[in-house]
Amino acid sequence: MIAPSFTFCDLGRISYEKALIVQTNTFNRLITEKIRGASGENVLFFCEHEPVFTLGKHGKETNLLVSEERLNQRGISFYHTNRGGDITYHGPGQITGYPVFDLEQFGLGLKAYIDRLEETIIRFLSLYGLKGGRVAGASGVWLDADTPKARKICAVGVRSSRFVTMHGFALNILTDLSYFSLIHPCGFVDKGVTSLAAECKNVPDFNVAKQRLASLFEEMFQREA
Repeated sequence: MIAPSFTFCDLGRISYEKALIVQTNTFNRLITEKIRGASGENVLFFCEHEPVFTLGKHGKETNLLVSEERLNQRGISFYHTNRGGDITYHGPGQITGYPVFDLEQFGLGLKAYIDRLEETIIRFLSLYGLKGGRVAGASGVWLDADTPKARKICAVGVRSSRFVTMHGFALNILTDLSYFSLIHPCGFVDKGVTSLAAECKNVPDFNVAKQRLASLFEEMFQREA
């Protein structure tokens, strides 16, 4: 079988609204091609957002702990989204990734896809001497998983239609973690949030981190299915 492939596109610093338009257009185009019986182009988008909170379709607005007026004062946007998961933060210093993939091209179901997405992040963290893991009943990647010190370093929230995905993950690299004090991150009130910079003795280079993560996606998603 021919190995599936994807195109990598780094959108750089971009507003959530503009990035959503880009990935939605790609998502719709891929579904249209699939309905026609053609193999459309899979695209992996990386970007950094201006400060924004996003709430998943089953999330609770009560997990946003401040008023919209306070958000406006701090220059923080807020969007309801059609992904899974609850509320999370995106901002500078974070690698936000949007894989728009036809999972059938990769021979994956949705659960297996999320597992592979999380495994890619876990392997990335190991490059920095960190052991990432999963917490039962919670998506994403954690440090000191299933211990009282559990803290999330990468949020995961996905939408799928006809096995075509959009949205994806948010990996904290140099992220200002103070923004998370304004929400119950991912709906949790008893678990912390961290970043690569907070866990490493030496401050990581953001561009190097992006390159390493992109290479791991190639390894994990372009191998023979």
